[in-house]
Amino acid sequence: MENVVGDRVLIAVQAVNISRLSTHPVPTVPGTLIVVAGAGPKDSNGAGKSSFIASITALLGDEQWRFASGAKAVSELLFNAELASGAGARQWASADHGYIVGVFGPPGMDSFSPPPAPAPVEQVAGQDLTLTEEGEEGEEDSAEDSAELFEVPDTSGGAITVWLKVNQEAPHLEIRWREGVHLAASPSEAERVARADEIWASLPRSAGKRDVVARDLTKVLYGDRVRCVSFLSTSVRSKVATNLLSQPLNEISPERVFEAIAALTGLDAELEQEREARRDEHAKRVRAAQAADRLAEFEVESKALLGTFDRRDQARVRLAEALRCWRGRQARKLADAAAKDELLAADLGRHRAAGESAAEAIALVKAEITTLREDTLDRQVSQARKELAALQARTTKLDADRAVAENSADELRAAIPALEETRRFADGRDVPAAEGELREAGLRLNQALKALGVADQEVASARAALDDAEGGPAAAQLDALSAAGVGATGLLDALDVAEQARDAALPGGGLRGWPHEHAVIVDAARLGEAARALAGLPGSVLVSAAGVSVVGAFDGVATGREARIKAAGQRLNRAEDAQESAAAVVREAEEAVAEAQRRLEGARAGVRLAELEDRLAERRERLVGLNAAIEELAPKVAEAERQAGALDFRARTRDMEIERLDGRRQRHESERVQAREQEAKVTGEREALRLDALAADWGGTVETAREWIAALAEEERARAAEEWWRIAERHFDQALRDTFPEEDAEIPEELAFLLSERGGSTAREQATFAAVCGALASYLRGQEEYEKHQRRQIEAQVVSRQRDLAAAARGAEEAAQSTAVHRAALTAAIKARLTRVAEEFEKLDTSYGGYGATLEFPVPPAPADPEQRWQWRVTPKWRRGEGQGFVPYNRRANTALMDEKAVKLVCAAAIASSGGGHLCLVLDELGRNLGKEHRREAVALFRRIGETYGITVIGALQDDMEPYAIDACGQYVKLRRSSDAMPYNEPPVIVGHDQHAERVRSLAAYVDRGQPVEHAV
Repeated sequence: MENVVGDRVLIAVQAVNISRLSTHPVPTVPGTLIVVAGAGPKDSNGAGKSSFIASITALLGDEQWRFASGAKAVSELLFNAELASGAGARQWASADHGYIVGVFGPPGMDSFSPPPAPAPVEQVAGQDLTLTEEGEEGEEDSAEDSAELFEVPDTSGGAITVWLKVNQEAPHLEIRWREGVHLAASPSEAERVARADEIWASLPRSAGKRDVVARDLTKVLYGDRVRCVSFLSTSVRSKVATNLLSQPLNEISPERVFEAIAALTGLDAELEQEREARRDEHAKRVRAAQAADRLAEFEVESKALLGTFDRRDQARVRLAEALRCWRGRQARKLADAAAKDELLAADLGRHRAAGESAAEAIALVKAEITTLREDTLDRQVSQARKELAALQARTTKLDADRAVAENSADELRAAIPALEETRRFADGRDVPAAEGELREAGLRLNQALKALGVADQEVASARAALDDAEGGPAAAQLDALSAAGVGATGLLDALDVAEQARDAALPGGGLRGWPHEHAVIVDAARLGEAARALAGLPGSVLVSAAGVSVVGAFDGVATGREARIKAAGQRLNRAEDAQESAAAVVREAEEAVAEAQRRLEGARAGVRLAELEDRLAERRERLVGLNAAIEELAPKVAEAERQAGALDFRARTRDMEIERLDGRRQRHESERVQAREQEAKVTGEREALRLDALAADWGGTVETAREWIAALAEEERARAAEEWWRIAERHFDQALRDTFPEEDAEIPEELAFLLSERGGSTAREQATFAAVCGALASYLRGQEEYEKHQRRQIEAQVVSRQRDLAAAARGAEEAAQSTAVHRAALTAAIKARLTRVAEEFEKLDTSYGGYGATLEFPVPPAPADPEQRWQWRVTPKWRRGEGQGFVPYNRRANTALMDEKAVKLVCAAAIASSGGGHLCLVLDELGRNLGKEHRREAVALFRRIGETYGITVIGALQDDMEPYAIDACGQYVKLRRSSDAMPYNEPPVIVGHDQHAERVRSLAAYVDRGQPVEHAV
């Protein structure tokens, strides 16, 4: 199993028995800047910030932990009582194991289903108290629910929980996982620690019968994809890379800049592998040189003795070869004569058989020619051709008819899909029914439009009445008088009365109500004219110098202005409600008309579709008949073609056969004459051979001589007898010189006598050859055993030393080739990785206020010293203005610019190492070297880059950075420990800023069920 986590991102982390960290789950927001602050007994030191971010890097597979070597350094994160609580080590025990738990959720998981609320329980004395979100002191939830979070699988939302068990003894890391969210949830620290052991025991083993360990962590969890790069402090890591943010960038050498980028991008491990390869190559070359020296020294010592032995061995070989060649001479003479005799005998038999065979063949050829000329094949060929032509004409006509039918069927099928799509709107109605529904819908629409017009008129009338009622107590009277041209003023407008008198509520004792509010003052001379103008308003009161006059009468008491306004408002509300209902009816009627229109079109399409389907069925029946006729006719055509072709071929073959047979007859007659002439010649040649005498010289039969020759090598089989003799004599002379190389060498008496007797002629040499060879062979056999023993001793030593040299040389060559290949691949990888960093550096600089930046990295030669690290140099450069050239980073520049470029370079290296997936960049001592006036801008840049590129930047910071980072980050985590006597931290504070506030709350509720973690926003 590989890449278990896949594309999920870290959304929560829980540490159990890790340093002094609290066991409370800490939610994390992916793709933004998360700052980790601390509040120790005196300052931020001692709160466990470095341990917290280090545990995250171990969970995310940061290769700087050396997982391939077992990741022993991770065990140093376990709780140590002496370091955690000082004198309290006598009360607390160090942990022999602990857990780092991470919850991974799908990317973009912005909403979470809240967990079910715990059952209410009674207050227990002595419970821990923490601050709520409002900052008030509240009681910690003490629900006795210690089960895992989200027992229903569906609530996990695709999340997966990964558990890393950290052991003091090997294996130092064990990994298990399970789908869903499974964190240790209990009211107290001790219970959560115990609960963690229970959950670990319940998790399935990740590798069958065993657990996945450190060396397979990155491959199994993340598929060998880089998920984390970091700058960690010395307190949690033995090897510390150069931190580009720990000092001014221009004070860091190009070599250390490369080391920092290599640590971020994973190149430092590959460089270490290259140095190990050079060490191995050097050691193997030294071993090869030592083996060569030992072999050369021994070869010099044994060369003289072996030279003598080699010459005598060569003499034995040459003597044996001389005897073999002498034997070959005898065998060749006998075999050549026997072979020639056999050839002559074979020729004789062949000539006799050829004459007889020629006579028989002549008779047979004559009979075959007669039979072929009487055949009636021509008539059969003519008849077969006529039948084939008739069948082919019929097939052509059927093919044309089928093509016409297929074209017509294709046109009909092309029109069917559109009609079927339109027919679905009919909903099972036929054309008359659909037309009737359309008419009825049109009538309903006309009626609804009429009702809407009536409602609109009523609303307009009611609104006008309301406007009139709101004009004042005597507004109607004043309007009527004004229309009649009579000047008037309201009685209450003309009086200046105390407020308490106007508001009197006693009947007849105040000025409110009738008749005062409806009274108007007119000129006494125009009193009659005013009365006539107000005749339409019963109850109107006219006040003049002549007295008070009431116009008309009414059944009830005239209401005041408020009553009229209320009545007019009610009328307007009823009119508007009726208008809204009428409008809704109109909309429904319009939709009904549109729906009826679609149904009518669907019904008409159904009628057309039925017609097309009937026509298509007719075409298909026609095609079936034509295909059947063509299929029925095809075998007949094929058979007719076969018969006509076969008969035609037979006719041509017959004519050629007759011609060929006549030529054969003539050849047979010529062969019979020649065979009789050769038979007489061969008989005379066989008698001239003397096979019996040659067999006596060989000392065996012809078969044994042939077998001896057949066993020879191919180049020796063709040698003549004289050539065998010359070679034998030459081998004997050379063997004699090899045995006795010096002129004054002592030769045995028998051998010396035979050598003196064999001179004079070739015949004498051949007669004494066997004897002199035997004498020399006897002498060599006497020396052979001693030489063999000495040779075995020397050869054993030489073989052993040569074997050692070959193995050492082969190892050195393979190591050199491996080192060269590894260096070439590493060079390409480093250049590609640095090119990628330079590209991202350029993008970040131009995207965030710069004019462009790049990296310069020449390829350095490999060091000759195998212990020396292959040192690369990286020189950051950037433009200081639009259109200007690149300036090296170590040129004089302001502090803000250096801080900005350092942040961008770190982020560029992180982006380049991500491989397109989600990446976590972990930084210790965030902004330690940044100037005070630029800290907030630099930290904000981390956040913007992280959110733009989907990088989660987690940075631990000191007290002096906290005021600048807390407002510029996306999430704020503060670890707290108020006293040195406390072995564990207090619950952490988590703050989400801006758009992350709700996400932090949701994440906290998602991963934590009633735990006392402070989630302040």
